[in-house]
Amino acid sequence: MIPWWYYLVAIPATAFLVNGIPHYVHGIAGKRFPTPFSGGAGTLDSPVRNVLWGGANLIVGGVLLWLIWPGITDLPLVIELVTLAIVLGCVLATALSREKKPKP
Repeated sequence: MIPWWYYLVAIPATAFLVNGIPHYVHGIAGKRFPTPFSGGAGTLDSPVRNVLWGGANLIVGGVLLWLIWPGITDLPLVIELVTLAIVLGCVLATALSREKKPKP
């Protein structure tokens, strides 16, 4: 039996990891992408800032996942992690597809 708080830590760990992927990928590809620092809806941020923001998200998510690593053999925890990753990925994809594309 794993501690109950593993299930709570799994939520932000998954959120940080899923959120870090598009920022990091867009940044290393040299593309502009919105971040919380870009100045509001519809504005894009630089690739460098996206690499930093995505990398920070991946590091924080990785540290949180490392904290719950001893419980990774617990099937309910794995199901929670996978389900959250799929749901959050779909939510982020839907939000990005609905964003108004800025003019170049």
